[in-house]
Amino acid sequence: MIWLRRLALWSALAGCLAGCAVALLTVLSIVGRALWSRPIPGDVELSQFGIALCIALCLPWCQLQRANIIVDFFTQKAPPRVNRVLDAVGSLLLAVMVGLLAWRSAVGAQAVREAGEITMILALPMWLSYATLSPGLALTAVIALVQAAGRMEAR
Repeated sequence: MIWLRRLALWSALAGCLAGCAVALLTVLSIVGRALWSRPIPGDVELSQFGIALCIALCLPWCQLQRANIIVDFFTQKAPPRVNRVLDAVGSLLLAVMVGLLAWRSAVGAQAVREAGEITMILALPMWLSYATLSPGLALTAVIALVQAAGRMEAR
């Protein structure tokens, strides 16, 4: 499990770097627009790519820390065993969902690559944005599976 924790940490750090790069890009573009009437061309395209990457790379750490939103209004007074089973089922469902998203992102990247789609302003290949989502989503799926198995073993 230590290797999974390290992977999630490095993934989150890379995601934070992507987020910081988007913030810097946005500031520079706004300053350029305000002072010289010259924003950074394609700033919106780059921001969309960067934020999608940031989110996908930070998801594994979020799942590892169990920092997702949990609505426990109905289960607050349930026995610990019931909560463990519900947590395991929730982790399993999340693993299936993000696993499917990782798979479809990879398939989508291949389809967009074959179609030769590019962005409007910078003419960047669109498949890159799809392809960068898959690793973070796949790592989230693995972490959620490990957590589901751990919760079921704790029974």
